[in-house]
Amino acid sequence: MFTIKPEDIRFIGEDLQRCECVMTTRSGDLFTPDKRGGVAIVRADGRTEHVFAKNAPEGFLPNGIALLPDRSWLIANLGPSGGLYHLAQDGTLTPRLLEVEGKRLQPTNFVGVDREGRTWVTISTKAVPREPSMRKGFGDGYIILIDSRGARVVADNVGFTNEAIVDPSGRWLYVNETIARCTSRYPIRHDSSLGDREVFAQYGAGTWPDGFAFDAEGAVWIVSVVSNRIIRATQDGRQHIILEDVDPDWLAVCEAAFQNGTYNRSHLDSGGKRPMGNLSGISFGGPDLKTVYLGSLFGTRLASFRSPIAGAEPAQWGF
Repeated sequence: MFTIKPEDIRFIGEDLQRCECVMTTRSGDLFTPDKRGGVAIVRADGRTEHVFAKNAPEGFLPNGIALLPDRSWLIANLGPSGGLYHLAQDGTLTPRLLEVEGKRLQPTNFVGVDREGRTWVTISTKAVPREPSMRKGFGDGYIILIDSRGARVVADNVGFTNEAIVDPSGRWLYVNETIARCTSRYPIRHDSSLGDREVFAQYGAGTWPDGFAFDAEGAVWIVSVVSNRIIRATQDGRQHIILEDVDPDWLAVCEAAFQNGTYNRSHLDSGGKRPMGNLSGISFGGPDLKTVYLGSLFGTRLASFRSPIAGAEPAQWGF
């Protein structure tokens, strides 16, 4: 299995702010959230365009985004008011989901649309502010499904719910649990409800999984915040570190804080001191799906490298 050194990384785009995740398309256009209140579009030649929301709620903070067939977007609002919003290409912002089962949504982490047209939304924690949820063993996150039957909670007690993506087979919903340090998966039943959770991959010291993507061989590539680590986890249980860019001494400090219960926002934000700016998202793109693009909590450009293994086509690939 190959490895990538930080010096092998290339960058694309400009004037990005908090490009937490990245959506790839066959056209070569890349889409990423922008903390100023909208979406950035990085064209294949590196030109960057922005669509900012009009009349956004106070503190609106785009985190996860989903590209729709008409090239508008769903946006998970990580700001204090939480909720799921729709952003049109002209900047019109419309609330899509602000409460579920009679309760207001907390700061909202991720949104994804699968090949069946179902929308999956994650709430990392019910705690507001979110910092108490960053301690080892804590897990009160949940997952919402929106389909023809409406919106409902389909999974609960997750260890800091991050990205949740239906795998290429359509049979499983995979979920990164950042504080539980694992990638879990749930079987999807015929009525779109979820079966019992199982752990697909458990990670060790220095790994806090955030975003992930599938490759054409069925493996899952996860990115870890703080350690700027990419791990490829295969269906037979093997794990391989493809990339890491971190100060080992500082990572040891973060790991010790996590183990003794003092891990907090300052440790998470520390990854921004590295050249790639605290990696948080990953997607395969390019004409052959062998270019890997990396989102970042603090980056102003998208990092990328070439992979010998192609990615699986994401749900929005043809949009």
